Amino acid sequence: MRPEVWLFLKGAMMGAADIVPGVSGGTIAFITGIYERLIAALRGFLPAFIELVKARDWKMFWQQADMTFLMVLLMGIISSVAALAKLISWLLVAYPIPLWSAFFGLIVASVFIVQASIRQRHVVLMLPFLMGAAIAFSLTLLSPVSLSPSLLNAFMSGVLAICAMILPGISGSFILVMLGSYGFILEAITSMNLSVLSIFALGCLVGLLSIAQLLGWAFEHFHDATLAFLTGVMVGALNKVWPWREVLSWRSNQQGDLVPEVERSVGPTYYEQVVGVDAQYGLAILCMVLAFTMVIAAERLARRI
Repeated sequence: MRPEVWLFLKGAMMGAADIVPGVSGGTIAFITGIYERLIAALRGFLPAFIELVKARDWKMFWQQADMTFLMVLLMGIISSVAALAKLISWLLVAYPIPLWSAFFGLIVASVFIVQASIRQRHVVLMLPFLMGAAIAFSLTLLSPVSLSPSLLNAFMSGVLAICAMILPGISGSFILVMLGSYGFILEAITSMNLSVLSIFALGCLVGLLSIAQLLGWAFEHFHDATLAFLTGVMVGALNKVWPWREVLSWRSNQQGDLVPEVERSVGPTYYEQVVGVDAQYGLAILCMVLAFTMVIAAERLARRI
């Protein structure tokens, strides 16, 4: 398989993950071995663009910003989001337990992959690990706010969501849910509302270039501590993708439909007894194992390509 095709598929996997509130495209980037290159390319984009304005040398800009890599990856992400938005939304409603189980297995596998990249293990790394876990777990307990569907809020949602999206473990879609913008943005994608999408994309660009600078600096100066923090973030975020959840309160979204507002993770037995829905033990475990196995296999394949 040509490298560009494989890179496009990695972007498609990132896009598919980013649609789901609880799974991060950054996690997929780490699994497939392109995370640090992605951060380096994003970090170098603005300096390369400034040089382009000064020297008007497009070839130099394209090389310094690693634009072939970024453009192919972006095309994969956009294609996947456009193609799978409706399917993923339907699966979240029709088959929530198998879907969340698969993503739970995906993130557990990702934890093993990310922590394996730590170069020198030391007990002091427990501090950033616990900090990351506490921050991510706290985010999963927050109640959503309700932003009005405006262009300004679309911009701010883009800034915050993309910062989360690039971090392994924290989902950009989850941040949109917390902001109350998830339905608004998803509807804009499915209906191709270009005015909303363009402003949202501008917010994403601003947030992406900002978070890339911070992450690039962190990897340069605190590589192992940064990885320990990101590992903790993924562990803490597992609470969000736990398959069995009890809804404590509901709210109306922009379309007037009732959606969960506050949920809590519960055991499968409690779920059956109190919620009154089949816990689907066997199917849930199967989906977890399959997702875990596929992630490990994909990571090993990515190393060879």
